[in-house]
Amino acid sequence: MAKPGKKYRAAAAKIEDRPYELKDALTVVKDTAYAKFDETVEVHMRLGVDPRHADQMVRGTIVLPHGTGKTMRVAVIAGGEKIKEAEAAGAEIVGGDDLVEKIAGGFLDFDALVATPDMMKGVGRLGKVLGPRGLMPNPKTGTVTFDVIKAIKEIKAGKVEYRVDKTGIIHAPVGKLSFGVEKLEENAKALIDAVHRAKPATAKGKYVKTMYIASTMGPSVTVNTAVEK
Repeated sequence: MAKPGKKYRAAAAKIEDRPYELKDALTVVKDTAYAKFDETVEVHMRLGVDPRHADQMVRGTIVLPHGTGKTMRVAVIAGGEKIKEAEAAGAEIVGGDDLVEKIAGGFLDFDALVATPDMMKGVGRLGKVLGPRGLMPNPKTGTVTFDVIKAIKEIKAGKVEYRVDKTGIIHAPVGKLSFGVEKLEENAKALIDAVHRAKPATAKGKYVKTMYIASTMGPSVTVNTAVEK
């Protein structure tokens, strides 16, 4: 296993081995950052669910109050008037079956993909290309819809998808270090609240077992989860 770098070790040494309140944790993350670029801040939550069971899958979306700090390139697969609507709403890439073929050929120069329901027959065969990259449109996340204007605006406003992985952990961005602690806290609270609201009825015991916050290059900080929603 690779040994952490000198700067990482120095940053980690400043973090106490205890749970921090959310705002304090974000302050520590910001104060220990050492990278020369504007790092993304992520929340990592280990949930008391078994994602192997469909009724314990935790998944959803949330539009962060202050966005993600990332400029999103949106592609839309649609037909007819919906193509004009998508272009007017600010989608960078718009097409129909031609775009499906282009993606099948390896084109992936976009950050989010929206498709209208009538185009999903063609989009469905792109699962092996889009799935591993988290780009496959899904009605549960609002990316399979005839309301392409709303979908595009939400994505560009800072819409984040959260989904528990096979180990029971959710990883999600809540903004950039340059946002400052106050905005990051509001974004993080919005995400955490959304995850709590998505708690499956079949989940037993403590729902959020552990929570950490970290920047792209920095060490993680433990967040207090003692107060359950």
